Amino acid sequence: MNALVEAPSKGLRVRKPADAPPIVLFTGGKGGVGKTLLAANTAIELAKRAHRVLLVDLDLGLADLDVVLKLSARHTIEDALHGRAKLADCVVRGPAGVSVLAAGSGTPGMARLDAGQRAQLFTELFELARGYDVVVADSAAGIGPDVLDACLAADHVFVVTTPEPAALTDAYGLIKALHAQSERDGREVPTPELVVNQSRSVEEAEFTAAKLRSVCERFLARSPRSAGWMPSSPAVARSAASQRPFALDADTGLPWSCLARLATRLERLCLGPAVNALPQGVTGHGR
Repeated sequence: MNALVEAPSKGLRVRKPADAPPIVLFTGGKGGVGKTLLAANTAIELAKRAHRVLLVDLDLGLADLDVVLKLSARHTIEDALHGRAKLADCVVRGPAGVSVLAAGSGTPGMARLDAGQRAQLFTELFELARGYDVVVADSAAGIGPDVLDACLAADHVFVVTTPEPAALTDAYGLIKALHAQSERDGREVPTPELVVNQSRSVEEAEFTAAKLRSVCERFLARSPRSAGWMPSSPAVARSAASQRPFALDADTGLPWSCLARLATRLERLCLGPAVNALPQGVTGHGR
């Protein structure tokens, strides 16, 4: 293991190998904002574009990526951390060829890993990730050490919120906590980008992002960019209920085009210029 474990007040310090691929983390201060669905569908969209994608469930106490994708994993991250399996043994094949690293659910101790266990997890994850082009991860909600360390380990963090005031407040709280962690550690932590989910229109999404950005600029001197938005959609709700991600369909209207734009942004951030700027037929929706 090549991890550097700091005192409890310090954030994660793990050396990421130079040849490890970028990690994109979907997180959010409040539960129920749709970050798991966004992570799953984004990973599938990237895989459909011929990228090798590892989708990781970092909500270690209440994992549900396997439920969203209707998968059954013989082993989980919990087994790997307890020496019952190697991390690679916990990977299962998901839709569109996505590799899924599942976690368990309902084990309280998994939501309260100590600093050494978290360092072990990310050290092993970096090694596993070498076989992929990009890692897409879904974190727990809140501002606990597990969430903040996942943010510190990621190359790009996307904070998911909805226009709901409570979700906005909690999204700001997460950015504030990450900013405070940066100051405690004495290291620069990139400002997360925003994804506004469950919005009734692009105008509402833009207004929501601008409101959160204004508060962050005023109190934290940080200006989170807008990475994209997703509409409130019966089609998305039906796909979640049926455990069939809407990204598997060729075209589901506005949700699909918004997802395509988000995936293109991730390609540009993590994988160089996008192979195609947008899939054919996508025009005018979203940012």
